[in-house]
Amino acid sequence: MTAILRADIPLIERLPEVKGRLRENVALNKVTWFQVGGPADILYKPEDETDLAFFLKNTPVDIPLFVLGVGSNLLVRDSGFRGVVLRLGRNFVKMNCLEGNRLRVGAGSLDVYVSHFAADNGLTGAEFLSGIPGSIGGALRMNAGAYGSEMKEVLISAVAYDRAGERHELNLEDMGFSYRHCDIPTDWIFTEAVLQLQPGKAEKITQKMKEIATSREGSQPVKSRTGGSTFANPDGKKAWELIDAVGGRGLSIGGAKISDKHCNFLINTGGATAAELEAVGEEARRRVFKEFDTLLRWEIVRLGDVDETATTRESKD
Repeated sequence: MTAILRADIPLIERLPEVKGRLRENVALNKVTWFQVGGPADILYKPEDETDLAFFLKNTPVDIPLFVLGVGSNLLVRDSGFRGVVLRLGRNFVKMNCLEGNRLRVGAGSLDVYVSHFAADNGLTGAEFLSGIPGSIGGALRMNAGAYGSEMKEVLISAVAYDRAGERHELNLEDMGFSYRHCDIPTDWIFTEAVLQLQPGKAEKITQKMKEIATSREGSQPVKSRTGGSTFANPDGKKAWELIDAVGGRGLSIGGAKISDKHCNFLINTGGATAAELEAVGEEARRRVFKEFDTLLRWEIVRLGDVDETATTRESKD
């Protein structure tokens, strides 16, 4: 994404006055799991949906806008982001039960909290969300899935605002879900969703969530500075197996490393730059393509312009 900004007017002066909070030059490495990357020109937290709609309607369309969830699958480049990063706050973290075993959840709600809320209300079907380190907004955007289930299996409807501030009520068919993808324009912002669940026994629901937690801790580097699954699985293949087959396990560049525990996870071992994390990922992609003629697709979102002056240290197998 290349920012188109006017150098003669400070960005914040081109933005509307809102009820929410606008902050300048905000460090993004403090809010992402990788803990790398440069600052955002502006961070905006809307007060509510009305405030969000007003902001979108009155913000010039040439100003780049990015929606930040919990930063679990985001790699912010070292140059940072020239534009506005929008983050949904507490008023978008809501969960309540509806008739017919349905849940209405705010897009800012953490996936794991939604799964626990469902369990507390005797509803099954959301257990898979306990294994996804993100928010509902991100889960909608990428049709998030884990442990045999995905969003398209439980979603009834969603609400999103377009860049002009118009509110859209979307049904499952509108979403155009496919593997780790939805067809909704990337500049639309999800604010809530309705999920269809089923009655279940509390002990069975809790047991399944415990099994998911145990499996995740046993197979993924959950205690490291990582970003979740790096690449989407190609058709009929597993990304980690391809990376492992080309000697990617443990491959490192500077402070960035491919996990020894799971080859589809990048790790900041300490002091890594975003450029180094991206470089080790690209090296894995290069090797897989050369060996198997398969181009891995980044599942982690990379934000900001490439810093042409960035340097990386040598790789180590």
